[in-house]
Amino acid sequence: MYHDRFQQPDYYQVDELFTDEQKLIRDTVRAWVKKEVSPIIEEYAQRGEFPKHLIKGLAEMGCFGPTIPVEYGGGGLDSISYGLMMQEIERGDSGIRSTASVQGSLVMYPIYAYGSEDQRKKYLPRLASGEWMGCFGLTEPDYGSNPSDMISNYKDAGDHVVLNGAKMWISNAPFADVAVVWAKDEAGDIRGLILERGMKGFTTPETHGKWSLRASATGELVFDNVQVPKENIFPNVKGLKGPLGCLTKARYGIAWGALGAAMDCYDSALRYSKERIQFGKPIGSFQLTQKKLAEMITEITKAQLLVWRLGVLVNENRATPGQVSMAKRNSVEIALNISREARQIHGGMGITGEYPIMRHMMNLESVVTYEGTHDIHLLITGMDVTGLNAFK
Repeated sequence: MYHDRFQQPDYYQVDELFTDEQKLIRDTVRAWVKKEVSPIIEEYAQRGEFPKHLIKGLAEMGCFGPTIPVEYGGGGLDSISYGLMMQEIERGDSGIRSTASVQGSLVMYPIYAYGSEDQRKKYLPRLASGEWMGCFGLTEPDYGSNPSDMISNYKDAGDHVVLNGAKMWISNAPFADVAVVWAKDEAGDIRGLILERGMKGFTTPETHGKWSLRASATGELVFDNVQVPKENIFPNVKGLKGPLGCLTKARYGIAWGALGAAMDCYDSALRYSKERIQFGKPIGSFQLTQKKLAEMITEITKAQLLVWRLGVLVNENRATPGQVSMAKRNSVEIALNISREARQIHGGMGITGEYPIMRHMMNLESVVTYEGTHDIHLLITGMDVTGLNAFK
């Protein structure tokens, strides 16, 4: 059985910036990951299967909707605590963090922010407890980075609407009980709807053959004349503002989460460099290996300070979507680079399941694309600093 020996790198004593409560929450999730995720995750990734039994533990720790108010079953926590949770979960595996991110940021958050009080009371407590699992339907087969051109639509039919269309690359879709779906109404406005498994014409075929996020369940959402009650439409949002608000929330979690994957790769590479002997001494004593490790810890330290400051701004309701984009892109980019350099340090052992490197590397190839691609986030930052729109 794999023994998780992870020790968090903290070159600039960033821990001093966190409250005792935030550190307790982080350490609780870290201990759970070491006990429940690390020993089994390689086996599940090799099999291409999501470890459903982990849902209970994630719910019990409050990882589903940690910033949602307690009255609706959430944790009522601050955004830095949420970020630290995502950091620790993704250190275990990006796919498990994806499950938690989708549940909290893309399903529970829009129901809380845009939904009616009846919708909040019906869905949020069950989602927070893990009794129900959710998914988020925005991306379509032909429209990913450009969701405004989506084809999914619904038409009025009295006390309900009739929904048609399809979504793809949807995390949690194969087992989700609830789906938050974005589609156009007859006026062409984008609206959010809540679908439940069992609605006639609503199917969720699973996506197979993935080389990335293999321990996460991915699928499609297919709507064939699905009758959705009008009370399941979000009353408090219209247009792209709705789904983009959810994505900002999720991207914030990814900024912390990808940093967790980077830390895990660095920690493994540092330990291996001290234990692996070549030419009569540890490979960590060679200049090129030290260069790799020094650059890794530098980038991790910069990213730690970036996400912490972003967390402060989010807590104060001062963070902008552009700032979140910058942090998401930066964390994923440094994590990808660190995973590749860590693989080099591990040599041939780096491609085996004995070490987490290759799994993180493959997972991050999805994380760099979803919730806004690397290039899209660059353009968001470019538009922010120039005031000029490069998307049109």
